[in-house]
Amino acid sequence: MRPTAKDLAEAAGVSLATVDRVLNDRPNVSPKAARLVNDAIERIGFVRNPAAVSLARSKVYRFLFLLPDAGDLYLMELLRHVEELTSALKGDLTEIAYRQIEIDDAHGLAKLLSSLDKETVDGVAVMAPESPQVRDAMARLLERNIKVVQFLSGQEKLPEADFVGIDNFAAGATAGKLMGMLAGPQPGKVMVIAETMQSLDSIQRRLGFDQVINSAFPHLTCLPSIETHADEARTRQVVARVLAGNRDVSGIYVLSAEARAPILAAAGNVELGGIAVVVHERTPFTEQALRDDLIDAVIAQDPGHAVRSAIRIMRARSDAREPLAAQEKIRIEILLKENL
Repeated sequence: MRPTAKDLAEAAGVSLATVDRVLNDRPNVSPKAARLVNDAIERIGFVRNPAAVSLARSKVYRFLFLLPDAGDLYLMELLRHVEELTSALKGDLTEIAYRQIEIDDAHGLAKLLSSLDKETVDGVAVMAPESPQVRDAMARLLERNIKVVQFLSGQEKLPEADFVGIDNFAAGATAGKLMGMLAGPQPGKVMVIAETMQSLDSIQRRLGFDQVINSAFPHLTCLPSIETHADEARTRQVVARVLAGNRDVSGIYVLSAEARAPILAAAGNVELGGIAVVVHERTPFTEQALRDDLIDAVIAQDPGHAVRSAIRIMRARSDAREPLAAQEKIRIEILLKENL
């Protein structure tokens, strides 16, 4: 059996109260007592159990998800998983809340992040486009000892904050390999569609995609990225315009999480049966589109795993523990009609 706090007190020759003060960095501990306890920790192999300490003190973990207010089916999947865990974790002394944010208002998000207080929130998971204002606000949260998880989309040059999500460069490279294989050997163009190219995940996916297409499939030409800004009317207009001006499109790559509007817009202008189509994220729409041969492949990451991982990481950081890296790794999944 693992040594208990009582065993540690006996080994150090001090009271349980002194052991508690040393383990939790509380004041009114003499240097001699602290040294006795720390020596005993090494001698008997005592391992602190933060979860047990939190339970004994009825410590409540308070975590906040900040998610975009613009989105479609994949966003609904994320919200569903957050809401499920909000109820499921109440008995585990963990309070989960979420708030939707304007993704195009970096200054507003930075102001919101700056308003968060350690007295009311222990950790925050943020899904937002990359911007200096948001990155700096996250850094200040960390300075105030509020744990930060970059959720699915990260901020460049902020290594101090944890990241939950797939390797987006690898995901884009995977899309490039699939596109090259599916589009065939004839020269053609690939239309690339994104909600915004301001997000780091979109940039990384585009870089990975272009690298593979340019090196392994030079007969394919990647067109400049189309930005839809999650506006369905805009999506229909820009997709129609690009397809009208490029009759030799042989591939369509939707690199953002929401594929429904772009694919329906494309299907309204061309016959998708003869075009290679690769998208991201498993949703009811992409599943049905695979079955209906509107799309050929889906590159997915499990939204439930991502939400659970963010919570586990924030809780581990709150307990001054290292998250288990292997458990939190989000895998890149490739879905075809045949393996649904």
